[in-house]
Amino acid sequence: MALTYQACLEATQVVLASGAVPTIVGEAGIGKSALVAELAVQRHAKLFTTVVSLVEKGDLVIPVPPLTADSFIQTEAYGSLADVQFGYSHTLVAMIRYAEAHPDQEIIWFLDEFNRGSQAVQSELMNLVLQRQINTLKLPAQVHLVLAENPDATMAGFSRSHYGVTPGDAAIADRTTRLVLEAGIRSWLSWATATVDGHPRINGLVTDYLSEHPQDLHVVGTDGLSDDDLQPTPRAWERVSRAITELQRQELLQNAAITAAIMQGNLGMAVGTTFASYLAQRRPGLTVTQAFTQADAVTTLTGLPAAQQQQVLRQCATDSDWPLTTDANAQRFSELLAVCPADGQFAIARELAAQPDVFEHLSAATDQPGVATLYQLLTTIGQRGSQIEV
Repeated sequence: MALTYQACLEATQVVLASGAVPTIVGEAGIGKSALVAELAVQRHAKLFTTVVSLVEKGDLVIPVPPLTADSFIQTEAYGSLADVQFGYSHTLVAMIRYAEAHPDQEIIWFLDEFNRGSQAVQSELMNLVLQRQINTLKLPAQVHLVLAENPDATMAGFSRSHYGVTPGDAAIADRTTRLVLEAGIRSWLSWATATVDGHPRINGLVTDYLSEHPQDLHVVGTDGLSDDDLQPTPRAWERVSRAITELQRQELLQNAAITAAIMQGNLGMAVGTTFASYLAQRRPGLTVTQAFTQADAVTTLTGLPAAQQQQVLRQCATDSDWPLTTDANAQRFSELLAVCPADGQFAIARELAAQPDVFEHLSAATDQPGVATLYQLLTTIGQRGSQIEV
């Protein structure tokens, strides 16, 4: 049974608490790495990651010559002989050193793309996973292992899988707990819209689009997209979100050719073209700089559709180069906010309230008339919106 992101996160917690090793199985880009990163945050654990597809046989136990002259044995008749030691991967060395320095902190060792390593690499690592020892080195008790795999055709429910993986043998499969992760739109949107450092994880243009087109979050296979070698995944939408932010920063979102090329390069031709058209309809008619500096900015904003007005204001409210605690910026933002419909005003006020200490900073700067005007306007909007919600 496939699990949503949140359910899989909770199930992984249970597996670790039971003393077993979880293996998270899911399509590429579905959010396995993000899930393990959030797991580490929730458990206040230090996270170390090894991408198994990049590991070669012997990386953990390959013999290496000593690095000091003292490690050479000198003989009278046969010359010198190196006292060869076994080398360990950099991640393993760093993990052991961290464990020694922080004996009370949990460590998660994430073995990503486990079944994209060779059979020999998998066996070598599984010996470490199961025995928690390699040669004379023992894993500290505070180290917990989490594996991630792409599906292969031998797994139930993935008979049409096309990943270039090396299926593990039955002994390996029997020694971990398999958890299948699916791309659920509800759990992904909940994750994407959560506030981190005062901002949603994913650009609002992306989450708004996927709320309307949930089927485009993750397209598996080639049905209807036979000419596409690229298809949308949750990881691709994360890249798109960052690209939109950068396009906005460089004031290039208005450039249809550049925007479409970047969207298609992440999402494939079909979904990329559709999303680029969506952006053309929703992209702001004002940049942040224009909104704060142009004399006719309020008039321009008034002529935009409500969705674009809200997008302009959202960008203005979150751009650190134009702090709202500056008198002129606060005055202009008040003028822009005043021309929006009531529901749009309330949405912006609520987003501002969700940012850490925004109202406290505005309140502390109300000796400036523009800031005082904005603070009073936001307070009034919030009160009016609360009454409507009730």
